Amino acid sequence: MTPVELSRTVLRAVRRAVDDGELQVAVPERAVVTAPGPGGCGDYATNIALQLARPAGQPPLRVAEILRTRLADSDGVRDVVVTGPGFINISLGDTAPTALVAEILRRGPRYGFADRPTGQVVQLHSPHEVRAVVVMAVVARLLRSQGVQVRTSCEARPEAEWETVLGVRVDAHGLPGAPAPLDVNVRPVPAPADPLPLGRDAARWALLHPAAHDRPRITDDHLVQREDNPLFRVRYAHARTRGLRRNAADLGYGAEPGAVPGTRELDIALGDHPRVLAQAAAHRTPDRLARHLVTVADAVLPLLPAVLPRGAEKPSAAHRARLALAEAAGTVLAGGLSLLGIDAPDHL
Repeated sequence: MTPVELSRTVLRAVRRAVDDGELQVAVPERAVVTAPGPGGCGDYATNIALQLARPAGQPPLRVAEILRTRLADSDGVRDVVVTGPGFINISLGDTAPTALVAEILRRGPRYGFADRPTGQVVQLHSPHEVRAVVVMAVVARLLRSQGVQVRTSCEARPEAEWETVLGVRVDAHGLPGAPAPLDVNVRPVPAPADPLPLGRDAARWALLHPAAHDRPRITDDHLVQREDNPLFRVRYAHARTRGLRRNAADLGYGAEPGAVPGTRELDIALGDHPRVLAQAAAHRTPDRLARHLVTVADAVLPLLPAVLPRGAEKPSAAHRARLALAEAAGTVLAGGLSLLGIDAPDHL
């Protein structure tokens, strides 16, 4: 069960409680599931009981207990525990990570994208400033990945180098045309120096990785190939996963999703990818995606030395499962970098 499927399972539990007359609320459009917080347990947690308590006119713990009994008998759910003021903690069956990896490999770089257009139209505007234009272009990509139709405009024609070096384009410049149902101004803290000397990938990362209210660092640190450079770690992790796929092919075996013990942090990070994309689009915060890619990279790197057989060891189901998990992480990294407009090289 993927996090998206688990969210639907939670909503089905709410709907069943409403149909049974135990809750008198409007069923929300979505249920947020995240990694358990301090004091939590299991694979995922949701605060849906706290969200529904006031409209239901019942204490959060009572709402959580009503939903717990319905979630406990859902397919793919192994255990449900209520903690704190009403957080519902959910443990999934042993096949959950396997299904997640299979889903990522099936959908490829479009894992986390919306299945269909939403019908929403957004007009993005930016000042004539390099960081604002880059951020706006990536926000447009994120919104489109979630099924939103987007138009972009800048106060003046962007500099030619912004397009040739950074690869940014806008639909219009000068005064915007007819307003869209939702008009949004994109105004991050301006870049303190010209990022173009860093080149496309490092310049984009330097402008996108900090939050919009933070001042970006335009330094050569983004170019160095060492562990304290997060862009390097993300691209290195992706390149390693692609290299392992080539090595495995040379040894005559391929990826096959299966159980991989001891990878809970990676499983959670991969499962959280659709939520991160949706939140980054909704709040117009590409920095959320950039930081998430660092989390995925840091979680997958410890797995990689165990993917290939050692010495005279023969490829086994465990090696195929580890390879599948590594490929899934590489897929998420490649898809995320693409949305940021940054290259994901197979060799580094």
